[in-house]
Amino acid sequence: MATGLGVLSVEAKPSSEITTIGEDKEILKGIHLIYDRRFLDADTLFKEIISKSDDKPAGYFYLAMVSWSRLASGFWSPATVEEFKDRIDRTIEIAQTRVDKEVADSYDFFYLGGALGFKGRFELMKGEWVSSFLLASDAIDALKTCLEMDPSNKDVLLGIGTFDYYTARLSGVLKFLTYVLLHKGDKEEGLRKLNVAANEAVYSATEAKSVLLHIYLFLEQDFEKALILSKDLEKKYPENPRFKFLKGVSYIRLKRYSSYKETVIELRERGAEAPNKETAAMWERQALYLESTHALFQGSCSEARSILKRILDHPDPMNDPSMIAWPMIKIGMSYDLEKERETALKYYHDVLDKENGSGAQFLAKKLLEGPVGKEDPFIGY
Repeated sequence: MATGLGVLSVEAKPSSEITTIGEDKEILKGIHLIYDRRFLDADTLFKEIISKSDDKPAGYFYLAMVSWSRLASGFWSPATVEEFKDRIDRTIEIAQTRVDKEVADSYDFFYLGGALGFKGRFELMKGEWVSSFLLASDAIDALKTCLEMDPSNKDVLLGIGTFDYYTARLSGVLKFLTYVLLHKGDKEEGLRKLNVAANEAVYSATEAKSVLLHIYLFLEQDFEKALILSKDLEKKYPENPRFKFLKGVSYIRLKRYSSYKETVIELRERGAEAPNKETAAMWERQALYLESTHALFQGSCSEARSILKRILDHPDPMNDPSMIAWPMIKIGMSYDLEKERETALKYYHDVLDKENGSGAQFLAKKLLEGPVGKEDPFIGY
């Protein structure tokens, strides 16, 4: 679910007091469905969980997570945005009601913190920095309450560790807010907590690994660690091409070009094995997108544009919308790398004008402020 732009979300463990072991297994199944991009199946499963306990926040929380994962996968349509907002607000309402009635257990605070964190991240992606930070701060208060009530909970470290890491990277007015709210970020402590969650959490482990993968690849630029995580995630979620793509990017950044080429072959092999032409085309686009990324890092901008235009010549807005806006972003980057700023700006504005920017609209806004450099890690996004 992570996009690498700062994750403030959590996945929560259902309380043994309010749910059965069978429901625990169902939630684990649903989480797996989400990361394997089987969104309709996950949607159905979590609605069934809500029907069994509609006064508890668990099902609502994970149903909102399905909507967020659709957004993160490129399905950034107005309808999906509204669906996410409705679902996340409903989760907060259900959890807050239990708190107000003084019947909340530790996991109600867990879900409340997770939902507030999701909403904070949504505000962050819109550029609403202050409201995002305030929501995140409230989320951390709820998560800390959960941890006080249940010190053995390792899942909670995903949200707290992410907050620690990103607040340490803040500057300007947001840095001032961290002092006003008495929360000084600690990057190393944040990474430690995230690694504990990745290795020991039951329900948050995958998201913690995904968050760490994006941090190591795009922020810390620790490519060996990014490679280990991407290989682990692609093995566990073979239907999700994103993790295999990021494995290829890790190889590129490590200059292990033979392994990068093997990853391209693996992507095309998945396409050859696909059950239908739409899925086959999706895997081929990922192979081309990885090849274009390699070309950009090599400075072969004309070659990169040629590859990216092959993707854009065969779009699939219904099934693979991210491979429209993101190739346009990379074409813009290619012109920036060639010092053709005006042409680059045209592509960034075109992304912003799209009804479904697939999340690329947020990077487009950043790129309007200044061009990428040759080694900019987000060339690999």
